[in-house]
Amino acid sequence: MLKFIKGHASSIDGIEIYPIISLTIFFLFFLGLLVYVYRIHRSHISTMGQLPLDDRTVENDHPVNTQPL
Repeated sequence: MLKFIKGHASSIDGIEIYPIISLTIFFLFFLGLLVYVYRIHRSHISTMGQLPLDDRTVENDHPVNTQPL
């Protein structure tokens, strides 16, 4: 199966750029994620970490439009 795909892929002109583009997108995404993680405030991380354990109720927990159509 791989030989079949490799044979057809080698006949396409300019296909060698796609792995480079994929690697670049992959690298930039994780680099951006790393920058985001280092720039976020510790208090925000603590607040987000406590959300699942927070017992306070949300004031607006009902649907916005409760009228029938």
